[in-house]
Amino acid sequence: MPLSEQEQRLLEEMERSLYQNDADFVATVNPRRGRPNYTVLVVGVLIALLGIATLVAGVIIRQPLVGVLGFAIMFVGVLLAVAPPRSKGRKAGSFPAQDIPRASGKPRSNSFMQGLNDRWDRRQDGRD
Repeated sequence: MPLSEQEQRLLEEMERSLYQNDADFVATVNPRRGRPNYTVLVVGVLIALLGIATLVAGVIIRQPLVGVLGFAIMFVGVLLAVAPPRSKGRKAGSFPAQDIPRASGKPRSNSFMQGLNDRWDRRQDGRD
């Protein structure tokens, strides 16, 4: 069931307020982390496979140090393969100006919760 126009406006206003008031939270849960870097993924998988081979070789030749080294190599490869890509141009938590929507005509001194409370009061009074 699609949202009504009023619900869509309310949702967009809530998103704008979230981007303005809690940019750190948005940065940690932002689904737009960028394109996957397939080169890094393939290199990570290859390193993990090399680590598995080294681990198995350490077990076969009964050398625990080689097995531990193989496990460490495998762990680094998996971390490299599954770690989110980092953008080179900016630090984590910062957004370019076009990514952060701005509320037009709204004072910035009101907090997000205050805006929700005001909207709730208007609804209860029948003005909305």
